[in-house]
This record gives sequence, structure tokens and C-alpha cells, in this order.
Amino acid sequence: MKKKFMIVLIVVAALILILAVWFNIPYSPVKSQFKTDVEARTQKIAAVASDKYTADDFKDLPPTIQKYLELNGYIGAKRQNVLSMEYRDVNFGLGVNKPRLKIDYTHTDFADSPDRLAFIDSKMFGIPFQGYDYYMDGKGGMKGVLVKLFTLFDQTGPEMDKACLITYLAEAFFLPEALLKDFITFKQVDEHTVEATITNKGVSTSGVFHFNDSYEMISFTTNDRGQIAPDGSIVYTPWEAQCVNYKEYSDGIRRPTVFRAVWKNKDGDFIYFDGKISRVNGTEVK
Repeated sequence: MKKKFMIVLIVVAALILILAVWFNIPYSPVKSQFKTDVEARTQKIAAVASDKYTADDFKDLPPTIQKYLELNGYIGAKRQNVLSMEYRDVNFGLGVNKPRLKIDYTHTDFADSPDRLAFIDSKMFGIPFQGYDYYMDGKGGMKGVLVKLFTLFDQTGPEMDKACLITYLAEAFFLPEALLKDFITFKQVDEHTVEATITNKGVSTSGVFHFNDSYEMISFTTNDRGQIAPDGSIVYTPWEAQCVNYKEYSDGIRRPTVFRAVWKNKDGDFIYFDGKISRVNGTEVK
């Protein structure tokens, strides 16, 4: 009897040790997939036409956008076909009145078509939780994996396609090369407001960019994004991306240092993503 008990203890101890090692090693299938997809997609993108942006490149865009690009240091900056943004210790909400997590978040956007890949790294009650958001060739999805092995959710479908496309549009001002593409069109509303529409693979969605007196893009709002209700249905709810506290980065470009994503629910705002930007295209705040 004692011998069997000792064998059980040894097996349990071995399993605990294996799990502890697995939790803490850097490798994960989700992260590996994200890196592989980013590298493969980056290799397909063509080189930009010239080295640096000039004011003439943006002469056909609304005046407010031209002022934004000029006053925030993009004119004369190196042209980029790929955007990489990293966040650390983001305050992330799983839902109204649900637990919040601290996550690290990295996304890569591409300028030749509105493709976007994002990786989430976190822990739930000490257990590794990782996520992969993707929009490629007109198809979007969001996948969550626990313990690097077990899929908790894998959401796809037309509503997810649209949501991913609107996220790309909200980030487009961080990738000026995308502003020059035919898949995004703009309409000047007034000095501080520009309406934008993005179209890809037969799907169109729109929103409004808001600028302050310094021509910093401070928010993007849309009614075209669906939120998953408690019963699993999709409810279209006003959504806002907030860009806060502009500062100059080491490449000379002024960008926000805080980015928030907000559901404008009837009973109040729900900020589900509240994060400080740590790096943009490898650069940091001065």
C-alpha cells in the first residue's frame, strides 16, 4: 500500500514539475504561429516607392489630415509599409463586472492591404493565457488559448471580419502609408473632424476621426462594431478608440503614449483596453 502511495506521489510531483516548466518556458504554439504569420506576411509586401514622406505625397487628403501629418513629424520621416506597436501591462477587461487582466499586447499592421495580426500574452489566476487576433485576406478571427494548449474560444464569421476591419481603420493614422491606399476614403466634416470609410473584400465600414486644436488625432468613433451580448447575440454599440498624451518618440514623430478602447454602453462607458504604448516600429518615447 505504501509503495502504491509513493508511486502516486511521484507521478503527481512529476506532473506538477512538467506543468511548472511548461508554464515558464518562452515557447508557445500561439506565439510561434503569430511570429511565423508576421514574418511570412512581411516578406510578401513590396518596398515603398521612395525613402521619405514629402508634403506632396498627401496633397489629395483632407486639410486636417495634412496638418496632422505635418505637425506631428511625419513629413520627412522614413516611409513604412509595416506598423509594429507594443504595449505592456495593459489593463484589459473581459466584460462589464467581470475580472480584469494585465496583458502584454503586440500588433502588426500592413499598408498594401488592411491585414492585421495581434498577439496577447497574459495569465489567468497564474495560468498562462494567450490570444491571437487576426485579419488576413478579408477574414478575421479571435482565438484564446489556456495553458498554451487548450482553446477557450475561436470566434470567426462576418461580424468578426467587420470588427477586425474597423480596428485596422482606427489605427491607420499610425501607418501613414495606409492613408494613401484606395481602400480608405476620407471626407472632411469640419476643421476637427474627418469621416473615413474602409472597404475590403466586399465589406465596408465607417467611422469618424476627431482632432484637437494641435491637430493631434485624439479619438476615433464608430457605430459599425458589434459587441457580443451575454446571450451570445451581436449588438451594435458605439465604440471609441482614444489616443492620449502625445509625446515625441526617438524617430522624431509625435504619437500618443496611451491608447484606450471603449464601449459606449447605455449605462456608461466600459473601457476594456487601457494601455501605455511601449514601442512603435522599434522606437520609444524620448
